[in-house]
Amino acid sequence: MKIKTADIILLALLAAIMVTAQVALSFLPNIELVTLLCIVYTIIYGKRALFIIYTFVVVEGFIFGISMWWFNYLYIWTIIWAITMPFRKQRSVILWSVISGFFGLCFGFLCSFPYFITGGIGAGISYWISGIPFDITHAIGNFFVALILWKPIYLLFDKMNNRISLNK
Repeated sequence: MKIKTADIILLALLAAIMVTAQVALSFLPNIELVTLLCIVYTIIYGKRALFIIYTFVVVEGFIFGISMWWFNYLYIWTIIWAITMPFRKQRSVILWSVISGFFGLCFGFLCSFPYFITGGIGAGISYWISGIPFDITHAIGNFFVALILWKPIYLLFDKMNNRISLNK
């Protein structure tokens, strides 16, 4: 995968949009655009979306500090990328809303893995179960965010990609 300076700048700007969206909505409980942006970036940029995702993760670590949540981010966002990749040709807002909502529902379980490793089965299970109410609101938020914003965000970034393509 050959990458040019212009590509690096574009990918960094897309990561900055993710960071900005995450920070701007951080006052809302479990309402976030990062999942939707990961989906859209994966649809448009494929494997190159991983550069965006990991730039986002590193910047988040610089902003908020490295702790257990940050290690979750190292694999959590790659999971939504991996789920999206086989369906990249799909343009169904319902499909992306369901995937986004399901990912929100599974978020706490996926975040519990380091607690299973560091604290044992009891720590992992208690972490996961205590977060289920938040996972439910995360699922509902992700579903409706994608339902309302998937099409306009996809069309915006697709149009931008057609003007400033990484494939040129």
